[in-house]
Amino acid sequence: MQFSSDLDCQLNGYGLTTAHILYRIPDFESVLQAYVWQDYDLAPDFPQLHRSLDFWQPNLEGPLHSVRYSYQRLIGPNEWRRVDGEFRLY
Repeated sequence: MQFSSDLDCQLNGYGLTTAHILYRIPDFESVLQAYVWQDYDLAPDFPQLHRSLDFWQPNLEGPLHSVRYSYQRLIGPNEWRRVDGEFRLY
């Protein structure tokens, strides 16, 4: 499902997901290359992260070593309330 803005994503339950991906360099198997990926995603399945990993895994020259991720929902349902009026201060 495509949303028009970051706020729309957050209101629909998406949270900010950051993945720290380590993969091996083909010529030097003991050297690891780091890549940081960040996008809005849905926990606990993380379809965007899996889609990204499914794309990059066959295209990387070296094998994946590890993936660490963190997830934070930025806007929760209890943080929104209806406002019935507005006060203007001059």
